[in-house]
Amino acid sequence: MESKATDITWYKSLVSRADRERMNGHKSVVLWFTGLSASGKSTLAHATEERLFKMDCRTYVMDGDNVRHGLCSDLGFTLEDRHENLRRVGETAKLLVEAGVLVLTAFISPLRSDRESVRSLFPHGQFIEIFCDAGLEVCEQRDPKDLYKRARRGEIANFTGISSPYEDPLNPELRVDSGKSPVEDNVDEIIAILRMRGILPA
Repeated sequence: MESKATDITWYKSLVSRADRERMNGHKSVVLWFTGLSASGKSTLAHATEERLFKMDCRTYVMDGDNVRHGLCSDLGFTLEDRHENLRRVGETAKLLVEAGVLVLTAFISPLRSDRESVRSLFPHGQFIEIFCDAGLEVCEQRDPKDLYKRARRGEIANFTGISSPYEDPLNPELRVDSGKSPVEDNVDEIIAILRMRGILPA
């Protein structure tokens, strides 16, 4: 997005990201959880954060519903609004990563183009896409908020998987079977990939 702000300069901090990472004892990245509604994104993101927190990591979860209570409360669910929602989330996550935080984001983020746009904000290897692959049937069976039922009745417009598209990731860094596998097993997979990539100490 082209900036409309003028006469602005980026002020370079006297404390660098590398300084913060050394103090933390781990590197900072974005873990981007994507998948259908009720695919287990938030559950897995928060379970992963809890594990990381117990390992003395600096973490923060940006959750789709929580963000829409404030930062993105002015946006709806059209594809245009979803794009702007994710743009804001991506820019916020970028600031948190610079602060040395392991950022976990749980957003449906249905379009590949939007996910790739956020990925482009980060140097190679600092955006880890995690596809929570539960399948539409499983998600509809879970449906904790009755959203699918309401969407099927036409009560909710632009609902992903029913009246709005979801594009599966083509090459995610990690695909987890969030429809069948226990959450703790999925967390183990995420911790393993973080260690393999040198984000967490071995």
